[in-house]
Amino acid sequence: MITYSQKSEIVVNISGLRSDKGKCLLYLYNNKKGFPNHSENAITTGHGSISNGKSTIILKDVPDGEYAIGVIHDENGNGKMDTNFLGMPKEGVGVSNNAKGHFGSPSYEDSKFQVNRKAQTLNITIKYL
Repeated sequence: MITYSQKSEIVVNISGLRSDKGKCLLYLYNNKKGFPNHSENAITTGHGSISNGKSTIILKDVPDGEYAIGVIHDENGNGKMDTNFLGMPKEGVGVSNNAKGHFGSPSYEDSKFQVNRKAQTLNITIKYL
């Protein structure tokens, strides 16, 4: 018997952006390692332009499975999340399920979701600290 892995599309609608400057950077993780602050651990990335405080990023050909998403409002366009001397984000951030962190970043467990169909839409609201 031959089986084929299913591939899906994830549409991510991002809102709450305080300006149209820069772009949104999206990181897709398939486990908790590095989530959400270490983009080098993401299995894929995406980016989108901003208009009227919103952005939409579409990830195509995502295999069915468990994932979590982290998003950064890269307001200055330098391709990374800027932090202050304490390591707190100076730019807007958000995660799937709009999960909230408790004395730190949101957990993978609170942010994870299942992909198991052809198309899925997620809504993420950016927060500024």
